[in-house]
Order: sequence, then structure tokens, then C-alpha cells
Amino acid sequence: MSKPEMLNFINGEWVKSKSETIGDVWNPAKGEKIATVRYGTRDDVDLAVKAAKEAFPEWRETPPLARARYLFRLKEAFEDNFEEIARVLTTEQGKIIDEARGEVRRMIENVEHATGVTTLMTGYTLEDIARGIDCLGHRQPMGVFAAIVPFNFPGMVPWWFMPYALVCGNTYVVKPSEQVPMTQTKIFEIMEEAGFPEGVVNMVHGSKDVVNGLLDHPDIEGISFVGSTPTAKYIYKRCGETGKRVQALGGAKNVVAVMPDAALDTDSCAPNAGTSSCIPNAVASFFGCSGQRCLAGAILAPVGDRADEIVKQFLESARAIKVGDGLNEDTGMGPVAGAAHQKRVLDYIEKGIAEGAELLLDGRDCKVEGYPDGYFVGPTVFDKVTPDMSIAHDEIFGPVVSIIRCQDLDGVIELVNTRKFANATSIYTSNGKTAREFKYRVKPSMVGINIGIAAPMSFFPFGGAGNSFFGDIKGHGQEIFQFFTDTKVVIQRWL
Repeated sequence: MSKPEMLNFINGEWVKSKSETIGDVWNPAKGEKIATVRYGTRDDVDLAVKAAKEAFPEWRETPPLARARYLFRLKEAFEDNFEEIARVLTTEQGKIIDEARGEVRRMIENVEHATGVTTLMTGYTLEDIARGIDCLGHRQPMGVFAAIVPFNFPGMVPWWFMPYALVCGNTYVVKPSEQVPMTQTKIFEIMEEAGFPEGVVNMVHGSKDVVNGLLDHPDIEGISFVGSTPTAKYIYKRCGETGKRVQALGGAKNVVAVMPDAALDTDSCAPNAGTSSCIPNAVASFFGCSGQRCLAGAILAPVGDRADEIVKQFLESARAIKVGDGLNEDTGMGPVAGAAHQKRVLDYIEKGIAEGAELLLDGRDCKVEGYPDGYFVGPTVFDKVTPDMSIAHDEIFGPVVSIIRCQDLDGVIELVNTRKFANATSIYTSNGKTAREFKYRVKPSMVGINIGIAAPMSFFPFGGAGNSFFGDIKGHGQEIFQFFTDTKVVIQRWL
């Protein structure tokens, strides 16, 4: 039986690329091929950008409130198709269905937030900057923008950017990850029903050729990217060379600290239970989405004389995680996203052993009944890790935890600030002074206090610092309206 082929969406039509390079899309729980996708070319990029450029003048002249009404309709369409989007996402990416539902909810929240354009895009004025002279600042759309997005959140990440670009009056091109193209294909089918004008939204599948085609295209004003730090640096450099605006979100090595005064009562500390701190909440940070998120905990830093107790409870919770197919409602952790990524994670486990770390929980030989070919890696925990080990400073992007014990808060802060990355970090404590000093001194831009996953809502900015972010304006929040507009200043006098 032939597998469905993912098509490009250009100028309101589904278009088959002429490329002869075809990639496979896999169900990572079953290890079986479920679709194919052609890796597009610069010609595909040219067609999409041409359509977007031609659609821009009319879309720009559409009043902001009218543009927002498209998003209102789109929100309702997403709600109507909520479960189907989530199930497609889990099928091709692997995360458990509740995590996929949460991702779709965050996607919709960005659409909701973008509808506030009539407030968030407004400019400013000042009368009488000199006698009889007034000054006005108008936020104006710029043209065609594009997004290059990763495999780990195929539904949500494009929507950190696209709704804001569209509602500001720009037109758009999305390049989904070639590893997980089905989710955005489903989303674009829904968008087609919402009736956006032809050319306003476009999608081109592919790999490096499409990426470079977008980076080099003279008619693209700016690029939004989420992915690894080496690629983020590459995109940041290329956009600088071609004069594009850029927001390039890179990797992470997030430290989760547990202070001696943290609440460790696991009986009352289920996720979302509302307690000040708990081990299960921290465990969800490390092993949620199989560790494949830039907000995942990577280093557990138990502090002081309760370290042994913290590690014991953490291990008990980690061992209790049920690994399996993400579509099963009782699964606690799904597979990693592909065979190559599985090998990468397993290689890092071997590297940790070779470096002398103590393997407390081994996920290498994770077997799931009924899924012999799935790309599973079980929860893995190393103790006696030193800060200079590769498992302590490289981004593994999988369910592998490195435990680095710290004597005090100063040791924790030094550990956080020497990881090179500065995406997110969290601390569990019942002491307000400790929490304040921690958030004041650490470098990462997203900080959790008694919360293991420091994920901002759509109305706050998303992005890190250091080697975790390259650019000026981060994802979603209020400031993103500045990224997608140019402020035209008008100084006027009437005689």
C-alpha cells in the first residue's frame, strides 16, 4: 500500500515539488514508514516567495481588525479539529497524547494573543516636538517573512511567529521539519478552509536546499528559527550577511536545583497540585516529551545534606514512568523521534559511562511489549557527574539526567552560569530570599521557581540568552510585534 506524500502549499494550492529527492516519515513508536515527503528546491522557494510577495500589497491594506478576524475563524477551526491535530502529531513525533494536546493548546493560545493586534501594533505620537511640529510613529508591515522550525514541536513552534506576522500585515512561508511534515500539512488543510487570501500563507517542505533558499532570497525580510545552537549560529550569520531580521533560538542545558528546604512530599506533589515543590513535578521536567524540548531539565542539582534523599525520591519517580506508544492514554513517556536520534542518545549514555559517571538508571535496553521496532530509550539517570563531562555540558536532547551535587546556592548559580547555554533553569525552595537571589544572578532568560518547566505563556516572550539565542526579539509575547513591523517616523508641519 502506497504511503501519502506531503505536498507544498503555495498560492492557495497544493503543489507537488519537482524534486526527485524523497524522504520517509516514520512512526517512532512502531518504527514503520507512514508517509513520504519530497525535499524541495530553491525553485519551490522562489514560487512560494513570489506568491507571498504578490499577495502582500492587498493583505497589507486589509485593516488590522479584518486580518484578526481571519485568526478568529482559524481559532474556531483549530478547536473543531483539536483532537485530530494532536493525534497526527503524536503519530509522527512520538510524544504522549496529553503532551500533544498541550502543544496544540499552546498553538491556539498564540492565535488568540495575536488577535490583540489593534492594541499591540499601535504606534505613538507627540504633538509640538517643536513649535507647530508634530511627530508620529507608525508600525508598518514589511513584506515576506519565513520560519524554519524543528521536529520536537511540529505543531506549536511555527505559531510562535506566524500569527503575529500575518496579523501585522505580512505574508508568510513555513518550512516544517522534514522529519515531521504531517502535522503542519494537517494544519494548512484547516487553514485552507479558513479562507486566507491566496499567497498570504505558504508552506515548502525540504531540507538544506530549502533552508538556504530562504536565507538567500532577496525578497524575504526576516527569518524565525528554532533548533540546535550550531544551526542557529549559521542562520544568524547568514541573515546578517543578507540583511534580514532574524530570531534564532538554539539549544539548552538546563539545570534544575532542589534546595534542602524544598518540599519533597511526593504524596501531595502530583503535577499541577499547586504545592510549592515536589519531585514528580521535577521528574516531568526531565522526562516530558522524552527530554526532547529546549525547556527540559538536563542536570539535577540536589543541594546540601538532603541530596541523598532527593536523589532517592527522584529515582523512584523515574522508575515508575511507563514507556510506550504515545497514543495510549496510560503511557507516561513515548519514544524519541527517530532512529538517528535514538542512536545519538544511546551514544551519549555510553559516553557518560566511559567518562566515569555512575549509571543509577539505565534506559538503553528499553523494551515495549508489542512495539519491537520502536525508537525507545528509557529514563536514564547518572550520578557522580562532574561539570566538565560531556554529558554535563553537551545538549543530549533525550531522557538522560546528569546529577551534579552542590554544596550551596553559590555552587548552583556557578553551575548554571558555566553551561554555555542560557535558555532556562529552575529552583525548588521554600525560601523567598533564595529564590530572589537565584533569579537575580542566573544568566538564563526563563526561570522557574518551584516549577520545573519554565514555559512562558503566549503573552510573554520565549527565548534564552548566551548560546541559546541569537537575535534581538524573542518568540511571541508583546515585543514580537516589533519584529514583524518597521516603525516609520513622520515629522510634520503644516503652514
